[in-house]
Amino acid sequence: MNTQIRFGTDGWRGRIAEDYTFENVRRCAHGFAQFLLTDGKLGEWVVVGYDKRYGSEHFAAAAAEVLAANGLRVWLTDGPTPTPVIAYAVIDKRAVGAVNITASHNPLTDNGFKVRDHTGGAIDPDGLREIESRIPSADGVKRQSLDEAIAQGIVTIFDASPAYLVHLRDLVDIEGIRDAGLTVVVDAMWGNGAGWFPRLLQGGRTEIVEIHNIRNPSFPEMSRPEPIPPNVDVALSKTVEEGADVCIITDGDADRVGIGDERGRFVNQLRVYALLAYYLLEVRGERGPIVKTLSTTSMLNKLGELYNVPVYETGVGFKYIAPMMTATDALIGGEESGGFAFRNHVPERDGILAGLLVLDLMCKLSKKPSELIE
Repeated sequence: MNTQIRFGTDGWRGRIAEDYTFENVRRCAHGFAQFLLTDGKLGEWVVVGYDKRYGSEHFAAAAAEVLAANGLRVWLTDGPTPTPVIAYAVIDKRAVGAVNITASHNPLTDNGFKVRDHTGGAIDPDGLREIESRIPSADGVKRQSLDEAIAQGIVTIFDASPAYLVHLRDLVDIEGIRDAGLTVVVDAMWGNGAGWFPRLLQGGRTEIVEIHNIRNPSFPEMSRPEPIPPNVDVALSKTVEEGADVCIITDGDADRVGIGDERGRFVNQLRVYALLAYYLLEVRGERGPIVKTLSTTSMLNKLGELYNVPVYETGVGFKYIAPMMTATDALIGGEESGGFAFRNHVPERDGILAGLLVLDLMCKLSKKPSELIE
């Protein structure tokens, strides 16, 4: 019996070995392939990436096999890769979309299947419904051997990080943060955010103390890799223990961010969103629309009035936010769960960039998080 697959606020998620099976992942990949082919994308490239959950690399390989068998070409990441890095690879490789195997912040029992369009951003609700309508029964799925597809040049294994790292330097003052002499606790929540802040900021006066930075899909010391209390309590305690200036927490696929202040207190994501918008409008002097979900803070509406920029409200989920950001050339877009996207990047949540921008705000104003909030 074939499970009916429905895409929620951000892709399809299910319980591994129950509804989330290789068979159903292949069905999703086939539906996405047919969606692209109907739009005339035969022979075009699709990026496929994955997180550090149980079996993610194997589910990603299964998706790549199906896309290849349907006449698409695939850039397959060479290891677990943050969601924003996968999204930027769509732009860098001039791909027509992406498949991302991740359940983000869900419990350890789950995995997921996200799709992205040519912008690297979420596909709108109409597009998702069309993909759903093209998901076949199991016996209707085309596939071919991954090894064969690689040998034929249909699937190419690649490292998505170099292009993303170069791009970040155009978006934020990396050298200024590196030389600021901060002590930063980074909690990667056993996920894809591990290693990125040390890689970006090592070599200067700033010290990075990273925890939960190896692969462990059982997510010890937290119920799930979601950057909210009580999952962040260990990181907040570590911040006090180290006498750190700030704590940055990225979720399982590193598209969301959580912030702790220098006293080990969690800064809720609504305040973080307001701080990021303030940073772009006041500190950097930029102007442009703000996109927010209906359930996100009215502080953004007040900032819009103060700086004379429009604020657009959408339904919950980046399937609404990303299209609105693209349509309005928004300065920033985000939601109450700690996912924020930025102009001149991709219309996709980026917990790494958001964390760097918080650090840059601290550096530019010479203030710690509690002082910024005050």
